[in-house]
Order: sequence, then structure tokens, then C-alpha cells
Amino acid sequence: MKLTTALLAGLAGGAYAAHEGGFAVLQFNSAGKQKEIARGRVDPIVSPGKTSEHVHGAMGASAFTKDATGETLKRSRCTNARAKEDKSSYWFPWLYFHDEQDNTFEPVDISYVNVYYFFDRTNDDIKAFPTGLQLVAGNATTRVSPGTKGALNLDPSKGPIQPSQWTCPRANNNYNNPPSWPEDSDGTQAGERDPRNHGAGTGFPSVHCDGRYSPLRADVHMPSCYNPEAGLDNWMENSAYPTDAGNGRVDCPEGWIHVPHMFFEVYWDTEKFINRWPSHGQPFVLSNGDVTGYSVHADFMAAWDEEALQKAIDSCNVGHAGMHTCPGLTENTDNDCVGEFTFQELVTGVLDALPGNLPLRGWSYGDSPYTIGDAVEDVVDIVDDVVPGLVDTVLPIQHAPEQDEVRPTPIFSTIKEDDAPEPTPEPEYEPEPEYEPEPEVEPVAEPEPEPTTSCKKKVKTVWETVTVTATATQVLAEPAPTADEHKRRHVHYHALRHRSLRK
Repeated sequence: MKLTTALLAGLAGGAYAAHEGGFAVLQFNSAGKQKEIARGRVDPIVSPGKTSEHVHGAMGASAFTKDATGETLKRSRCTNARAKEDKSSYWFPWLYFHDEQDNTFEPVDISYVNVYYFFDRTNDDIKAFPTGLQLVAGNATTRVSPGTKGALNLDPSKGPIQPSQWTCPRANNNYNNPPSWPEDSDGTQAGERDPRNHGAGTGFPSVHCDGRYSPLRADVHMPSCYNPEAGLDNWMENSAYPTDAGNGRVDCPEGWIHVPHMFFEVYWDTEKFINRWPSHGQPFVLSNGDVTGYSVHADFMAAWDEEALQKAIDSCNVGHAGMHTCPGLTENTDNDCVGEFTFQELVTGVLDALPGNLPLRGWSYGDSPYTIGDAVEDVVDIVDDVVPGLVDTVLPIQHAPEQDEVRPTPIFSTIKEDDAPEPTPEPEYEPEPEYEPEPEVEPVAEPEPEPTTSCKKKVKTVWETVTVTATATQVLAEPAPTADEHKRRHVHYHALRHRSLRK
């Protein structure tokens, strides 16, 4: 049965009226060999004007640079967003395949990216993003389970926010042979399965995701409440997630501005690595060195034509037809948009280390992020190995008493282990409509835990620096998969799931 616009509106939150529910999917022109507008160690929000710690992939405006602002993005030569009025930037950490046998790293290509714009049911007025607004979701520093036992939480009244998951579609909806995430996982050595949706969870899944049309996918929900008193670029304090206001509505704190709720979907082309899958665990690592997947995150810098976006907010509910079909917006048919920034670092091909020489962390590699203290200790150890006693003679080091690591706790941070709430009982998972039958994936054995030891594990990295000047390649147009079966299933799934997250 074909889903009508009226039915989509009902699924998203009742008969459509302004701010009574609705959504539109922002798509990108990305059919070429390189789907992203830029890829490199760039993050103008967290590391403005500097080289970012880890590699990001960006969609949207061509003027995505280290020192980008809302105004410079608006002056971009072009955008690969299909809504011509959108010169915003959307970015996320890159995914790498780790070949454990050769200890090398290879970037995983993206299949495509969608950004859902949900116009939530709310008692607030929903307003367009002000130019230059910076939003961040997820915690790039964490390497431990968020404590939600695989589930999302987008309502601050129900505990600490957990805005991200991984989705792992399986052939013929076979989520249990073997389980996509170990059924008995506590999150310390493997990811955890969402109890309501066995196709999603926190942390990387433990099997190859072989579902039709949908490989491994990173999902991140952005905050939709903006505090104007904090300011556009105070990304650690200027945003929050709305709270359940009853009757299916979610409201922002008094005095805050309710903006569209964005949901990032990043589809990764993991299929080409299936024949190199390890005999245990999973082979992927985020560009920040995270082997768990718990630190998946996303960033947004607004550069919309605000008047055009406001008209779409007030009158649009086109769903998967594409945001470019909303009233007040026009389709961007420029299929040749490329990034304007030239990267001076090799981030593709077979690499001996992650860009930035970041060590692996999480699970058997250790839970903590790599800190400056770790780097200093590693250098000291290397010097001491070469000239024993030199360090103690020339540079005596006094070690402070060991303390718990102190980290900022912005609104987008994931849940600490000790603060994790006990989840309320949830209904049994109901699978999506069946895919066409495909071969089942052979079970993947879980890794055996390493022996407990009181010794601190160190990672020593020796590398040869290679500088390669690379320019962005041509970006061509690619619509998201258009199979009716996929659209019906995908629209139905997201509309229902969006509502269930607020219950």
C-alpha cells in the first residue's frame, strides 16, 4: 500500500498543522566516487582555526574550512545539499577498517547521508536556525558504555541524554543468528542491543550488517532547544533536548528557542570488507581511535536562508519526497559542487596509523582517551629505552597522586557508568517488514577478555610522516535508494520510532 502524505503526517504526530508534527528529509547530491564535500582533520566548532584531533567527513557548503563561520558558509560557491537555500555544514567522525593482521587502517566510504528535519509536536513556536548557530551531539571522548543498555534517551526528564546509536540491518530480519550485539553484553567488551529494536544498539555491532539497501549506519539526534543567552558559538552550553510536555508534545525551557530537530543518518559502505572480517569481534574504528563506537557524534553549523527555512517549518510535511520539495525551497541541481579547502594530509588509502597518529582505545585497548599525559609518558619510556637513566638524571619527573579523570559535562555528553539509570521494562521488539531472503552471516565468536592485570597498558607508536597534497574530487549527484519497498519500510519505521522515543 502506498503511503500518502496525510498518512505520513498521522504517523509523525497527528493530522498536520504548523508545529503539530511533520518531517522532511534533507538529501545530498552525492552520486560520485567521493560522496562527501570534504574529508580531513577539520572541525571549525571544536577546533576553530586549528587542525582537528581526528578526521571528519562534511556534507553541505563548499566553504567548509578550519575557520568557517555561518557568514563564510553563506558565501560558499555551492553546496551538495539538495535544498538550494541551505549552505549549512553537517559533519561526523570518519570510519576506518582496522586490519589487525597487518595493523593497517583503510577508510570506509559512505554510501549516502540523510538528515531528517523533524518539526516536533510542541507548545512552542519552532523557529529557523539563526545563522552561525553551532550544535554538537554525542561525546567524542567517551570509550565506555553510556549505561542505557543499548537504548536512546532524548528526554532529559528521564535521565542523562543518549543521542546516538548504530543501526545494523540484517538479511531477512535475522537479528538473532547470531545476535547483532551479544545478548548478555554489559557494554564492557562489546556493544549493547536496544531492547525495543534488535536492529540497533549502542557501540559497534559484532556482525556484518548485510540488510538490503542498508549497511552499517551511524544515527545521531541533535538537540533542538537553543539558549540565546549562551550565544551562537557556545556549543557546550547553548543547546538542550526538549522535555515531554504531555499529549505527545515536547517543549523547550522557558526563554529558549525551539529549532528543528535534526537526525543524522550516515550509511557506511562496509560490504567490501566482508571477506576480511576477523575471526572475533568487529573490525571498525572511528577516526578518533575509538574501537567501541560509543563516541560517535555529529556537528552542525547553520547557514540557511532563514526566511526560506521558516516557510518550510510552517508549511512542510513532505517526508521522503525530499526537503527540496517543501514550499519556499528549490531543488539544487548542481551536481559538480566540490569543497574549496585543500587538505595537506593523507587520510585515504592503506595507512600505517590513523591520521594524527591516534592510538586505539576502548574495550581490550583500555577505556580512557589518549591524553597529553599518556603521550609524555610514552616519550619518556622511549628515551629511557635508548639511554637508560638519562631521564632520571636530566629531567626528574614527580608523579602526582593518581586521580579520577575530570571531564566537562555538557548537555550532549553521554551517561557516566555510575550514573546510568535502570531502564524501565519495554515491550518486545517487533521486526520491520521482511527483506528479500539473503544468505545468513556465519556466527562471529566473541572475543575472550584479556587477563586482569595491575600493570598499565601502554601504546607505543612509531611512524614515518608522509605529506601529500590532495584536492577534493568531483562530487556528483546520487539520489537515496528509490525502491518502493525500502521507502515504505523506512518511512514507517522512522515515523513510529520518532514517536516512541518520546513515550
